[in-house]
Amino acid sequence: MPGFDTIVMVDWSGGNDRGPTPKRDAIWACVAGEAPVYHRNRQVAEVWLTDRIAAEIASGRRVLAGFDFPFGYPRGLARALLGADDPLILWQWFADQIEDAPKTNNRFDVAGRINRLFPGTGPFWGNGLRRDIPDLPRKGRTRDFTGLPEWRLAETRAKGSFSCWQMAGAGSVGGQVMMGLPVLHRMRARFRAAAWPFEPLDHAPLALVEVWPSLLRGAVADAQGADEIRDAAQVRVLAGAIAALPGDLLARMLTVEAPEADSEGWIFGLGHEDELDRAARG
Repeated sequence: MPGFDTIVMVDWSGGNDRGPTPKRDAIWACVAGEAPVYHRNRQVAEVWLTDRIAAEIASGRRVLAGFDFPFGYPRGLARALLGADDPLILWQWFADQIEDAPKTNNRFDVAGRINRLFPGTGPFWGNGLRRDIPDLPRKGRTRDFTGLPEWRLAETRAKGSFSCWQMAGAGSVGGQVMMGLPVLHRMRARFRAAAWPFEPLDHAPLALVEVWPSLLRGAVADAQGADEIRDAAQVRVLAGAIAALPGDLLARMLTVEAPEADSEGWIFGLGHEDELDRAARG
């Protein structure tokens, strides 16, 4: 597998516009070797990413772009919704269903609609709006749904990670997934990108890779500047670490043997935390 010339890391968000002042729990992106860039909303971030990746590819550089949200759901959701275990048709489905604007989106309504397709209550939970949404419980403990696994295999091996079904509350990642997959779908189509680990990367000009900066929580804490926002430090450190990996080690990290990864996705570096940490620390 040929190497990558440009590494881009993105700390995503499922929330609304965060305003012009850089802050935490917002969208941050970093090209390895450059300063992190703050994006106030997904629309701004998608334009920036598209322009930057297009420029890199036009200059003959191959790009690896990492996004910090799951690229798939626990096995069974895609089949229940669309009749096949192909996560990429789920990307298409969310791209068709999601309505997104800087200050509003329909992610909670979509979660409720999906829940109505299953018996019981769930699997999604966590309504972050004031208005009630039919079939989307506010608390996970009120669910009585048992039709799908609570976790992907990757989450069971990544200590401290959260379930894709949680849409709101501390640590929730469900909104990031739902608002991120449409962006990945558009980027995959525009750049003929390969989505890891669902597709072979081979000679694709752009590889889309799932990351989880918490794999480097220690290195990030040690490298974070006194006034640096943690999200900015995370993308900076992770981008630098991946850029520093020897080619053979990078190839091993991109080789996943877990069969569940074909339908659920996987976290880059999971199982290689020590090697990734050493690369981050130089």
